[in-house]
Amino acid sequence: GGDVRVEGGGDDDVSAGKKGRVCYYYDREVGNFYYGPNHPMKPHRLAMTHELVLAYGLHTQMSMFALRKATPTELAQFHTEDYVDFLGRVTPETQHEYVSLMQRFNLGEDCPVFDGLGDFVRLYSGGSIDGARRLNHGLTDVAINWSGGLHHAKKGEASGFCYVNDLVLAILELLKHHARVLYIDIDIHHGDGV
Repeated sequence: GGDVRVEGGGDDDVSAGKKGRVCYYYDREVGNFYYGPNHPMKPHRLAMTHELVLAYGLHTQMSMFALRKATPTELAQFHTEDYVDFLGRVTPETQHEYVSLMQRFNLGEDCPVFDGLGDFVRLYSGGSIDGARRLNHGLTDVAINWSGGLHHAKKGEASGFCYVNDLVLAILELLKHHARVLYIDIDIHHGDGV
């Protein structure tokens, strides 16, 4: 037997026994959003996950960053401008005024309109975009955004509890510096929006 070494890892080669650089994105606000009663998507689980990160001391092994709200222009790198605009202005109080747009953009039972929807999508998307940027500039080896991964959202509609496809936005950001990006989806459901 002999030592196995992965080539191309640079100074932070984990196989050489060196710790990789990890960045972690979180904002307590993401745990306060509520899809509604009986809906299986529970953003408060993000706050519970963060508490576990703190309880196990994992935060001491990572650089922590607050989520930044992505701009509408950033969201429109993949999504249609009219869809992005609608997500930013529809509220539970006004949704009845937009029946045709609600249907067009597939908002309803699976993807309800809730208080702060526009802020929610901008927060989780900003973390994924910023993580990709840090990877592009060699500032981190791993980027974690537990609030992201909403892989069912389509270019112009919500789907499967997902409104904005932050994964596509992160991949588009990575493609600015890399010829190819390998996307591996470990969810039990196919990430049909990616």
